[in-house]
Order: sequence, then structure tokens, then C-alpha cells
Amino acid sequence: MQIRLIAGNWKMNGTSDSLREITPVIEATMEFHSAVLICTPFTLIDRAITHVRGSRVTIGAQDCHPEAKGPHTGDVSAQMLAEIGATHVITGHSERRQHHRETNALVRDKATSALDAGLVPIVCVGETQRDRDAGKALDIVSGQVRESLPDVPQSGSVVVAYEPVWAIGTGRTPSLGDIAEMHAHIRRLLVEKFPGSRGGRQTPILYGGSVTANNAAEIFSAANVDGGLVGGASLRARDFLPICRILEQA
Repeated sequence: MQIRLIAGNWKMNGTSDSLREITPVIEATMEFHSAVLICTPFTLIDRAITHVRGSRVTIGAQDCHPEAKGPHTGDVSAQMLAEIGATHVITGHSERRQHHRETNALVRDKATSALDAGLVPIVCVGETQRDRDAGKALDIVSGQVRESLPDVPQSGSVVVAYEPVWAIGTGRTPSLGDIAEMHAHIRRLLVEKFPGSRGGRQTPILYGGSVTANNAAEIFSAANVDGGLVGGASLRARDFLPICRILEQA
């Protein structure tokens, strides 16, 4: 069965008081078949894991260092995240690719480190508005998928999130046709990358980029869209829960 996942990315938001927003999500998703993940800031991961214990909700991180340990002031390793109970880690988010100049090779190393630690990496890919306007969207994403993903033959060990950079936090979304085209393209790339295994066909592909309760039903109806990576709307239960329910019913 294809894994369906809704993942919230709190980014650099949230204090201990924000954990109360998780409680309604826990209560409402107890009978869900879809997986529900919230990636909090590092400072909240340990407390959030305690908060969700015994529920369907799991807690992930937003980044990790590619090495297990060393003189890397301010960084956190995948092993450290796994030790405190995180299940997933986002790698290669466009904000880190842009603001921290992260390359495909670095993203691949981080994702590999996550796998080695027993975490599921959510590898983000996506084009800029300039790329799309130049007709290069498929080529850009092709390079990111081929060069950013580790070699993982088994299904369920990695997740891909397609986030068109120009749609993140802008309120703009691609057309349903554009989303379907890109997700089908990513699926072909995954099957190509993982030949002879079910991994390429069953690797979840999430859509991210201004996902709201108003557009989630249409987005989740597209072929090869296995869930969503939700930014701002995941910070408040009243915004996040409707999106979770839409995926569960899709």
C-alpha cells in the first residue's frame, strides 16, 4: 500500500506554548490511516515527542549535519536526532538551498546520514520562477532528484517533496496540470533510479508550496501526489487539521 503522509514544517517558529497546537491534531487523527508528522524547531523536538507519545503523530527535524560528530559548532547530527526519538528529517529545503548555498551533493550526504541513523529523509526538490519561465523546470528537478537522493532500494526509507520555490509562502500554487506533470516526472525518475525494486514506485512524493484547506482537495486528487509538506498552515491546529482530514479522505 502506498504511504500517504502529511508533514508540517514549523520552520523557525514555535516555543513551548506552541505544543498546545499539537493536542487537537493528536485527538483528531487517532484513527487515521495516513501518517501525520510535525517537524518542529530542534529546541522543541524532545518535548514534542513526549507530547505525542501513544498517538498517530510523529515528530521530525528540519535539517541535520552530514557527519555523525565533530567540530561543527551549532550543528546537529542525524544520530542525535534519532537518539531523542525523531523519525524523519527534512533535507534540501529550498530555503536552505538558497540561504545556506546547499548543493545537491550536500543534500545527498545529509540524506545518507539520516538513513544511516535510522531516520527517514524528506528530500526537497523544486524549481524557481526563473527556471519555470525559461522552460527548465523539469530539467532542474531531474538534476535534483538524481543528485540529491541516496541509493535506497527499499520502499518507505525516503520521501521526496516537490516544492516549487516560487510557491512557498507566497499563496501561489501551480496549476493542477503542472503539479500532475511534475509528480509523474519525479515518479519516472524514481523508477529509473531504483530499477528492479518497488522503491521507485512506492516512494512517497509530497507536494509543498502554499498548501491550504482551500486547495488541498484538488492537489491531493492528482496522480502521484501522496501527501503534503505544509509550512505556515501547520502552525495552528485550526488550519492544519482540515488539511490532514482532506488527505485522509482523498
